[in-house]
Amino acid sequence: MAFRDVNARRHIGLQQLSSLALAGRTLLGPTKSCKFIVDESTNQSTLICSAVRLIESLDLTSAAGQLLNETIQAQNKEFKTGMSTLLFLVGAWSNAVLECLQQNVPVSAIVSVMSEGLNSCCERAHCLQLSIHDVNKELCPSSVRPNAFKGKTCQIGHGGLLNPQSFLCFQKDISAPEEVIPVNPCSHQEDDCNCNKCLVSSLAGFGSIGSLVKPVSDESTSVISGSGVIASSCTKQKLTHSRYFSTLGKSCFSSQQGNFQGYLSGQSADSCECYGLGHLAMTLSRGNQTSTKLLQSIVAYQQERAECSGSSQLNIAEIVTCCLLGLPESYSCVSPGFVTLVPPEQATIVKYFEEKPLRILLIDGDLTEQYRHLGFNRPCNVRTILEHPSLQEGRAGDLWLSSMLDILLSFEVDLVLVKGNVCENLMERCIANRILVIGSVARDVLCAFGEVTSAQPVTYLTQLNASCVGSRAQVELWKACDGRAVDLGELVPVRIKARGIPLLTAVLTTTVASKMQLIEDQFWTLVYRLHHALNDEKVFLGGGAVELLCLSHIQMLAEQPLQPANKDAVKEFHNPWLVASATEYKSVVLQALASGWKQYLSAVMCNTAKATSELEACTSVDHHLKRAADCGSPSAYILKEFRRGDLLRGGSAPFADHGEGLKVCDNVTAKTEAWRRALDLVLLVLQTDAEIITGSKKNQLLNSRVSSEFMFL
Repeated sequence: MAFRDVNARRHIGLQQLSSLALAGRTLLGPTKSCKFIVDESTNQSTLICSAVRLIESLDLTSAAGQLLNETIQAQNKEFKTGMSTLLFLVGAWSNAVLECLQQNVPVSAIVSVMSEGLNSCCERAHCLQLSIHDVNKELCPSSVRPNAFKGKTCQIGHGGLLNPQSFLCFQKDISAPEEVIPVNPCSHQEDDCNCNKCLVSSLAGFGSIGSLVKPVSDESTSVISGSGVIASSCTKQKLTHSRYFSTLGKSCFSSQQGNFQGYLSGQSADSCECYGLGHLAMTLSRGNQTSTKLLQSIVAYQQERAECSGSSQLNIAEIVTCCLLGLPESYSCVSPGFVTLVPPEQATIVKYFEEKPLRILLIDGDLTEQYRHLGFNRPCNVRTILEHPSLQEGRAGDLWLSSMLDILLSFEVDLVLVKGNVCENLMERCIANRILVIGSVARDVLCAFGEVTSAQPVTYLTQLNASCVGSRAQVELWKACDGRAVDLGELVPVRIKARGIPLLTAVLTTTVASKMQLIEDQFWTLVYRLHHALNDEKVFLGGGAVELLCLSHIQMLAEQPLQPANKDAVKEFHNPWLVASATEYKSVVLQALASGWKQYLSAVMCNTAKATSELEACTSVDHHLKRAADCGSPSAYILKEFRRGDLLRGGSAPFADHGEGLKVCDNVTAKTEAWRRALDLVLLVLQTDAEIITGSKKNQLLNSRVSSEFMFL
């Protein structure tokens, strides 16, 4: 058996990580460059802008590639964001470690110094955290900041969806830019909509979604560009939909569901209503207005339900997506209930069932003859003997189909939602008997319908009894924002609903097949970014601010050698037996770690066209590092430049800004975990990058020129 020593400057695993990460370089930063993934078997292409989709499309046959895939999948499963940062830093730090090995730095020193250096960066980055209560004050454009308005009356409120302790402000006179952005680009301007639109106070756009003001006079409205805040020049306004300033006789959301269904589906209601989410969602969305508007509708809907339930968190379990290919992207909207696609044969049943209460059944598994639940144990020592197997199997299948259909008919079931697959033959028989069966339904959807219809999920139809069947479900053809039903040819969108159901479907539309996956990924990324921001109750200043501070901090540590005798000096390194080695190579390793941050900042500047070349980007970064060091407090300098919009300026526009007057912020936990996972993966491959060869290849290696690189056991 032969063993190749990994310290011979030939870390194949690190080289593989670097090569794989290079493919995702353009996916980094607020402005991403999408990639086309081509399926060789079908020659169909898909547009992607996510490191997860990229890694799924690569041929990862090596062990390092498999570890990279598992690391990115773990980040995606937990956070749904930060994968591009993770992928890039894996490549940058792999190259940095390879450079350390070229200088004969021991592996133990690399592991110790880099780990402690990253921990120190995470602690230092706390000073650039911003509470979500202060997002409007710090990140909103100067044209809509609180001190830019006059004649305002503020009240303190508690229990808002995004900010339980935020203040609600009502503006009497608001000056807005002339640019108008329609909240719903699909909706037509109705002549009979005398009230125009319900307006959201600019200061309450983040603090409380429920703080709405309705204009009494018939005056024009406008939307402040890029802020998600709606303003009006009306002087007479009345506050509605607020638990603190509500009118007498105000009821909970259940009594207003009709109006909200019209609004969320893009239809005109008796009182045209719209909601502003504020700057938090916009800064997290990186300027994706379509996804932000959908999320605003979802939060507005859930906020109204929170008036009754008391919940104050964004509930992701109540959100599903439905992708419709063939409609313009402007038709994207949010519909209460469950929107899904069915074949035309089932659409005929839907038309028959419209406006009728249905008896609903929930199946928590597959609706097939061979399905067995997880943990099912077949009887032991049992043999089944068939005289004519093919004939008997056909009769058995027909018997199962007939018995299952008889069960559904005996309990008068109209609608069946199945978590897994559905037998095609059973589906055909159900269609013939006007029973609507829909498969591949998420568990959260089953739970939502179970709560409002009293239906109890069953694993097999043989378990069905009268108490398991729910009632009062409804189904209809889904209608677009212009009020027309949509027929996409092969599949027809339908909407399944029930009174009081909290479920919301984000209907995502596009006419370009290759963009559908991209649009869905962008929507869910924004949803989870907002979800994590609310859970953390804080965000990072984005646009490279945190990475620039980490780079400055690491360089400062590298320039100050550790003194092992001084406890205060070695507080960053807690392994006494590594202190001597870490001290000797500390500066080299920390500079290597810092090179990863510098490559990150340079790549983002190049991707966002703030620098024409990597050399120009590095020069800009060095310029800010020098000014931050001269200032004496790098964090104070970075915060000042971020507020001015001059952070890492390169070319003609500030790098920290994405769009006019709108700055970028990042999730705290997701970003720091991406850093840690990237470095952990690199150090893991560094310490385990070895090749053990057994068998007949041993003799070949003995006679080869590379035999000196192996240790024979």
